[in-house]
Amino acid sequence: MCGRYVSTRSRADLVRLFQVADRRPEETLAPNWNVAPTDKVWAVLERAPREQEDATSARRELRTLRWGLVPSWAKDVKIGARMINARVETVHEKPAFRRAFLRRRCLLPADGFYEWEQARDETTGKALKQPYFIHPEDDQVMALAGLYEYWRNPEIKQDDDPDAWLTTCTILTTEATDAAGRVHPRMPLALTPGHYDAWLDPHHQDPEDLRALLIRPADGHLDTRPVSTTVNSVRNNGPQLLDEITV
Repeated sequence: MCGRYVSTRSRADLVRLFQVADRRPEETLAPNWNVAPTDKVWAVLERAPREQEDATSARRELRTLRWGLVPSWAKDVKIGARMINARVETVHEKPAFRRAFLRRRCLLPADGFYEWEQARDETTGKALKQPYFIHPEDDQVMALAGLYEYWRNPEIKQDDDPDAWLTTCTILTTEATDAAGRVHPRMPLALTPGHYDAWLDPHHQDPEDLRALLIRPADGHLDTRPVSTTVNSVRNNGPQLLDEITV
């Protein structure tokens, strides 16, 4: 699974990298070296205003979404904490994800992601989870493949109330390969810049065509390094979390 990742690039960088038209300057996020489920995250998506549903009206936006997809039919938003990943092999079949896979896809910009390996403390002999930071060898941005969904809060009567709608997202995963494969059996999927348009287009709805766009992050050219167990706590943050340690 992909349960934590790093996202530190600025709004200006993301607007340029993903050619965003609708910038929503009122939405801001600080750099985050320990993105965890239910955190707010940057997402690139394309959608048309409610009053315009034709293909030409879709606009590319940079939005802040909550990580952990809450299906529109969910009775409680707490389900989102368990919906941080969607398996690409079954995403088109699962009730929680299949509609979003066809109509509401997004890109989640990331510097890299964390995975854990079971290890043993040589001093105490106790079992521990050793974290690793996995990132592109060239340190280019990773455009993780995501889905997003809207959830309507039934306790709020007015549709135009900002709190009436919650927008959440999930990350698509596949079997791990290369550097990531030695740490964890699954890894997030990503897209190359040449496939951004096709992935984000809400009118592109052929499941097989969509799956064909997905690749391993950085096309498998990944670097892995062990980092401190301080990343294991979501309360810890900062660039020091990426410092390599000796194991």
